Amino acid sequence: MGQTSRYWEIDFCRGTAILMMVVFHVVFDLGYFGIFPVSASSGFWRYFGYGTASLFLLIVGVSFSIRYARVSGNLSGWMRYRKFLYRGIGIFALGLLVTLGTWLYLGEGFVLFGILHLIGISVIIAPFFYRFGIFNILLGFVCIAAGFFMGGLVGPLWLIPLGLHPAAFWSVDYTPLFPWFGIVLMGIGAGCTLYPGGIRRIPVPDLPPYGSSFVIFSGMHSLAIYLVHQPVILLVLQVITGRVLPG
Repeated sequence: MGQTSRYWEIDFCRGTAILMMVVFHVVFDLGYFGIFPVSASSGFWRYFGYGTASLFLLIVGVSFSIRYARVSGNLSGWMRYRKFLYRGIGIFALGLLVTLGTWLYLGEGFVLFGILHLIGISVIIAPFFYRFGIFNILLGFVCIAAGFFMGGLVGPLWLIPLGLHPAAFWSVDYTPLFPWFGIVLMGIGAGCTLYPGGIRRIPVPDLPPYGSSFVIFSGMHSLAIYLVHQPVILLVLQVITGRVLPG
């Protein structure tokens, strides 16, 4: 398989993660708007949400390592970094649209630094970590440990990207760099090991299993699905319940 080819197993894992995220947000909306007595912040669904975000960010790291290795074959220095800088800025800008939309729609608890903000910043800073290869897995554990330590601390609002925030702060989606960038680093380390030079080095069939096309399609269009899935869920719930949400 050539260096410009997509790997179906990456799209499959990403598709699995985005579909898990849709399921989680359906459960979250049912509880948040009082439609059904279920809580997405405790028990099984809490850990389902953690697992969903972790899988998604792990694939972000693996995908970055593959793309960075391939780009390095044609570009270097500033020209190479610029591609990831611009992509990161673009994803972060989409995160700002989520911030605006949730602020207008929800008000209290709106998304100030969610998963798109995190991915945007991660893409911008990840090129500085690629050189560490498999050792990024260790750095990832350190980042996660730092996040758990910082979770018990408070700080000014402007430090929320790092995981510090005022005691009264809360958001429907808060994904700070510590600990979550640690998952991206682990993905980079895994990608450098399993796809050195951006080429698959693991025994995976070239053709995906039968019946997986929908999941793979979802993985290939995960960003678009992420941007539209929540408005679609809310619209469906409004039609089913016959009331305007929130309300």
